[in-house]
Amino acid sequence: MGKKKRRGSLAVKSVRRETGEVEDESVPWKYWLKWQYNNPIGKLCLRAVINRKFISSVCGRFMDMRLSRKTIAKIARNYNVDMGEFEKKIDDFKSFNDFFMRRLKPGARPIDEDSAVICSPTDGNVLGFEKVSHLDNFFIKGEQFTLSTFLQDEDLASEYEEGSLMIFRLAPYDYHWFHFPVSGFVNPSVKIKGKYDSVSPYAVKKNVRIYCRNKREYAVIKTEELGDVLMAEIGATMVGSIVQRYFPYSAVEKGQEKGYFLFGGSTVVLLFEPGRVNIDEDLVRNTLNNLETRALVGERVAKVK
Repeated sequence: MGKKKRRGSLAVKSVRRETGEVEDESVPWKYWLKWQYNNPIGKLCLRAVINRKFISSVCGRFMDMRLSRKTIAKIARNYNVDMGEFEKKIDDFKSFNDFFMRRLKPGARPIDEDSAVICSPTDGNVLGFEKVSHLDNFFIKGEQFTLSTFLQDEDLASEYEEGSLMIFRLAPYDYHWFHFPVSGFVNPSVKIKGKYDSVSPYAVKKNVRIYCRNKREYAVIKTEELGDVLMAEIGATMVGSIVQRYFPYSAVEKGQEKGYFLFGGSTVVLLFEPGRVNIDEDLVRNTLNNLETRALVGERVAKVK
């Protein structure tokens, strides 16, 4: 008999880099997401209630309560979270948010030390676009994604219009700290208010403009070899906070912790100036085939051109 699927999950295809195999990713809350984005009543509730800030805030407060600990073991078991990689044992977490923002043990994610290498800033599934304009070929045609809307700064957007873009999608069960992908000098984070739509592949595939509507923050990392690298974090349904833990106007090292998300699925975006990087060939190829690729913090995802 075939393996029984877990209730509330749905297969999404992604590539595991070390083997090249295409695997099914179990996505939490399948029926909930399908109802939200495909059912007329679900769409109405989504607009009226679900993606409002207070819903995420209420859920976030619950996830800070001791009562939320009951879900930790189930999540870890159902989604094969390797607890041996983290500082705390499963019984040591005080709440689900404590588990959600768990920290890695030293050495659990080796950082590629090659100065020409750009590392993955997160654990998650990545899409790589050699040009920002190629983004629209991946997602269902609809309202166009534009950098000026995403950044709300036309002058800044113009610097990256012909550049490269990478999108890192974190599932709710992933490690949720994000790290600097390169070394350099980092500016303060710019915050943009927005909604709290899901950034699941089902929601974004329907409308990539979700990235331009959701709450988000970005910072520019100034480097010698790559020019200005822009790193943005995007909130989502049930993500109550994006927490920055770096000091603005300071030198940062590749692999250094930048911050973390609180409860929910989330996204990190990297933007590179034109002609600066070569995204790894397997990531570009998989993206062209409508596949995400699994990557871990510190792993090579691109290289200086």
